[in-house]
Amino acid sequence: MLAVSALIGLYVGVWAQFFPHAFYTSFPGFGLTWISLDGAENEHLIRDVGSLYLALAAISIAGFFSRRSTVGRVAGLAWAVFGVLHFAYHIGHIVGGPVDIIGTVVSLGISAVLGILLVFPTRSPDVVTTDSTVAERR
Repeated sequence: MLAVSALIGLYVGVWAQFFPHAFYTSFPGFGLTWISLDGAENEHLIRDVGSLYLALAAISIAGFFSRRSTVGRVAGLAWAVFGVLHFAYHIGHIVGGPVDIIGTVVSLGISAVLGILLVFPTRSPDVVTTDSTVAERR
């Protein structure tokens, strides 16, 4: 789940941060244009969104490589807060045709659910075994 979250963050983040006009006119890709449907282009806001997604990707990558549930849970909390609020906004401001609406609801729903699931890891708490002893990682 952390890897999927990181990929989402990198996909949106790199595009918005480094190619803001293309993001505005072409996001999410695949012949769809969700951002330009919602109003005038604002490069500052688009780059801020890119930075946010890159920050979420960074914490997801850190959680993936640290293999500590606490880092993964913090990443999940960040994704969940952002994802739920982002999802709620778009549910209240539906724009576009049926494909756009379904795509927006599904993609933002997945992002929010991934965050929520990451808050509750499926593996056991962080432990390290050495010389037949078990010590909690800090």
